[in-house]
Amino acid sequence: MLSQINGLSRHFTEDTLRAYLLSRSERVDSGCLIVRGYGRQRGVHQKLAGRAWAHIAAYVVFVGGYDPALEIHHDCGVPDCIEPAHLRQLSHADNCRGRTQRPRCRNGHDREFEPATGRLRRVCRICNREAQQRWRQRQAAEVAEARAAYGRMPS
Repeated sequence: MLSQINGLSRHFTEDTLRAYLLSRSERVDSGCLIVRGYGRQRGVHQKLAGRAWAHIAAYVVFVGGYDPALEIHHDCGVPDCIEPAHLRQLSHADNCRGRTQRPRCRNGHDREFEPATGRLRRVCRICNREAQQRWRQRQAAEVAEARAAYGRMPS
């Protein structure tokens, strides 16, 4: 069964893969089991256990009956969730048909309507503003550190 997962490291058995996935994940208040993979960015499908997608490996290990011709769908809408109750297999057409824009971003902010299109904005302005502030703080800290290392005092 594990041989059907593309990119999975060969040294895993079902028991060791199950233990590995559980050690790399944490439960959140919404009931999701969030996995931390190779990427630092949350909210994207996480890769672990070789180069395999974590949600596919979790479906094989926890649910079973994996068909590589079908896609794994997250009922909760959280792409880095590996909770077995939130995963199911669908055809590509069914998976695409069920997609809708969510009224809230992944951090819980209400999305705004784009006046030009009448649809919800793809990017949450609050999350974007907070990310820009964090970036500016990191840049200012790096500049201050570089000035201190060079021997100049900040002006």
